[in-house]
Amino acid sequence: MNTNGALTGLLVDAGWIAEHLADPTVRIVEVDVSRAAYDEGHIQGAVLWNAYTDLREPDYAPICAVDLERLLSTSGVTPETTVVFYGYGGHLGFWLLKAHGHDRVRLMDGPRDTWRLAGHHWHLETQTPAPASYTLARRDPELYVSPESVHAMVGKTDSVLLDVRSRAEFEGRYFWPSGAAEGAGRTGHIPSSVHLPIELLRTTDGTFHGTDELRDVLVCHGVTPDRRVVPYCTIGNRASQAWFALSYLLGYPDCGVYYGSWAEWGTRADTPIELCSSSGDTSGVSSLHPDSKGGRSPVPATR
Repeated sequence: MNTNGALTGLLVDAGWIAEHLADPTVRIVEVDVSRAAYDEGHIQGAVLWNAYTDLREPDYAPICAVDLERLLSTSGVTPETTVVFYGYGGHLGFWLLKAHGHDRVRLMDGPRDTWRLAGHHWHLETQTPAPASYTLARRDPELYVSPESVHAMVGKTDSVLLDVRSRAEFEGRYFWPSGAAEGAGRTGHIPSSVHLPIELLRTTDGTFHGTDELRDVLVCHGVTPDRRVVPYCTIGNRASQAWFALSYLLGYPDCGVYYGSWAEWGTRADTPIELCSSSGDTSGVSSLHPDSKGGRSPVPATR
């Protein structure tokens, strides 16, 4: 666990979670892109938030505040609840509640299997929490960045749009990380964005690199603390990981997340995109603007 002062009280380990399994003021939430891992076994009492079906609309737009309030309520979360996130999308849940002013949020960082490796068992039983009441605070526009704000950042030298997707996604060969075509929109990247795959910030075991190495990688890509930094990816998960590293591990003072990310940007008809040249050289790009005839129309989601 990182001992950075900014992380005091925010990161918890498996032992802390085990000690609070019966604590009625604590709610454990696993975030993932499917039910598969959760159904094979999860932390006792944990509820699942599916990053696609719970946190996004059928057209992949982020859910509205009313739907997020409903999700929190059905998860048994009140404004006084300490919410502990873990799993593939743990950072996404952590960022989302922070962006809506919920201060009592914790994170078990690192791979999901941290729980088992610490000597604890997975549980198959699911629990339905008693419904709670939750009224969201207004989301922080500095943390929860709108597509309009992203559009205004294009080409600006005092800020960085940080694309943390794979090279295949950035270059426009893939829309979804898997390369699947279902529900796909236009491919490419946001003009003037900097490409830095999230894998460059993490070790092979799923933890973040040390602060010196993180800082070196970011600075080499022109991502410096004096600039506003807004990461994006496909659905916000990798972007929230980058935001966490920037904000909490390195202390960058001005960072947000474009939660809509490429699932939103690439399926709208009014957003400019860039494509890399056929050689893959990002110095040669073609811009497709909202009125361009080269972009595909949004494809309604079917999953």
